[in-house]
Amino acid sequence: MKKIILAVLSLSILSCASAQNQQTADNIQQKKSNNGYWQQHADYTMDIDVDVKKYQYKGKQSLIYTNNSPDALDKVFYHLYFNAFQPNSQMDVRSRNIQDPDRRVGDRISKLAPSETGYIKVKSLKQNGIDVKFKTVGTILEVTLNQPIQPGERATFDMIFDSQIPKQIRRSGRNSKEGVALSMTQWYPKMAEYDFEGWHTPPYLGREFHGVWGNFDVTIHIDKKYTIGGTGYLQNPQEVGHGYDTNGLPVETVKGKKLTWHFKAPNVHDFTWGADPEFIHDTYSMKNGTILHFFYKKNLDKIYLENWKKLQSKTADLITYFSENIGQYPYKQYSVIQGGDGGMEYAMCTLITGQRKFGSLFGVTAHELAHTWFQFLLATNEAKHPWMDEGFTTYISNKAVNDIMKQGKKNPNSGSYGHYNHIVNKNTEEPLTTHADRYHTNGAYSMGSYSKGSIFLCQLEYIIGAKNVQNTLKKYFDDFAFKHPTPNDIKRTAEKVSGIHLDWYLNEWTQTTHTIDYGIKGIDGKNVTLERVGQMPMPIDIKVTYTDGSKEMFNIPLRMMRGSKPTSAKVIEDWTFAHPTYTFTASKNVKSVEIDPSNLMADTNLSNNTLNNQ
Repeated sequence: MKKIILAVLSLSILSCASAQNQQTADNIQQKKSNNGYWQQHADYTMDIDVDVKKYQYKGKQSLIYTNNSPDALDKVFYHLYFNAFQPNSQMDVRSRNIQDPDRRVGDRISKLAPSETGYIKVKSLKQNGIDVKFKTVGTILEVTLNQPIQPGERATFDMIFDSQIPKQIRRSGRNSKEGVALSMTQWYPKMAEYDFEGWHTPPYLGREFHGVWGNFDVTIHIDKKYTIGGTGYLQNPQEVGHGYDTNGLPVETVKGKKLTWHFKAPNVHDFTWGADPEFIHDTYSMKNGTILHFFYKKNLDKIYLENWKKLQSKTADLITYFSENIGQYPYKQYSVIQGGDGGMEYAMCTLITGQRKFGSLFGVTAHELAHTWFQFLLATNEAKHPWMDEGFTTYISNKAVNDIMKQGKKNPNSGSYGHYNHIVNKNTEEPLTTHADRYHTNGAYSMGSYSKGSIFLCQLEYIIGAKNVQNTLKKYFDDFAFKHPTPNDIKRTAEKVSGIHLDWYLNEWTQTTHTIDYGIKGIDGKNVTLERVGQMPMPIDIKVTYTDGSKEMFNIPLRMMRGSKPTSAKVIEDWTFAHPTYTFTASKNVKSVEIDPSNLMADTNLSNNTLNNQ
């Protein structure tokens, strides 16, 4: 009965969601006019004909591009991601030369046969019905326009292209290790983003992405044995067998070897799908009307099949958690799809490997689903600022898992501190301002993006207070959802919520590799002297134990903060950056002192954080 209802409601869901997303888009446009913010817009209509035997497809794309910038554009650029999966591509060469290559890639691209490579070959391109000049340079299509697109104007680009799906290596591809036929990510010619910094056209080396907000209307013709799951709302569920008759049998009205799948996705900046002839398709309806879809191979071992069933209600718990702690999930659909090479987030869906223990399956789902907020709604340029995407996602997903699974961890992100200290001790850390593609090692990228990015928010709890961080995330979502926020935006949001100045924190933590090291220099009766050994300044929480056994907490603000966090501790005179030592007088004779008993400060040397006066 549930699936009959799904089929009937599919079109009404689309209508409601489209209206909801249009209202959101209108609100964004109003905000643009109020504060000068602008962003480009791209509406895609695509028709794709797939040959599952050759792993190739032919595509037609019509793209309506709106130039909301103040600049006249005489060129545009498209990403052709599949071109990375060819011997001697930049992705191949980079993987074979970096000292710690991703094991999933290694030298595999260099060994691909012609029939196993990936490509997107643009056959023709027109601007407003007239042919334009274009050139393919690796994973970028460079287009010289016949007429510049003036500020406020639209241009329609009509493209015909041929593609080949590469052997599954990194994220995209065919015939994954788990036997999933098609993981269709980064599969179409995608307009590059143009913003206040200009064009963003990095070659695809296997890292993250940046995209233009818009609407997608995608039609896929594929062998009738295949089931598709992905971004958007399916327009014809009855036609393709996602609808069921009164006897519970699939309804299929199209005759022939292929079925046509029609999806629409409003107000997103990417479109992804996965397909396999052996997919089980389950649905789970949340109380608020959101429908969760799960696509996984029916030939999995029994334990894995049970895990996929168990995952469904827990995914609903995750959406509820993120909606309550960041902002309301705005769409009426989300899909969890077996595919890819690990876990990767996409618009309204994720592709994850499915042969996992339940803890792993739930954990990867939690992380990828959290990306819906920190990347697919708060659409940071993750090639330039991956820590705002991966780090914030790590922070909130670890908290969600801890809460939902009742793990009882004091700091669910404590592992990030260990990872951070490991890289610092190896002396291989690089600033978070490093472009994702240009970290010297994958280890430094991983630590910076995931761990140091997570610590940014954990440590912010230490600086401005946990409640202020909670409110910061909610305001950040309210102000910047469906936009492209920058590091300054999260910093300014935290400042507005807390009233504390944080320019120093953003600079020290993200733009340098300065480390934190505070120590206790000495105790003399009631007097305690502290010292700053490391380069990075911080406010300091101190727990003092007196000789009579009583305890007292002190908070020493950093003068650059121009304030202090809400705290039950005794707030005393602030500490300047220039002074290397600081002495304060406690209430009674001091027995011992401990710096930061919360362990939220990423102090790289804990050996000098406690001192007993005995």
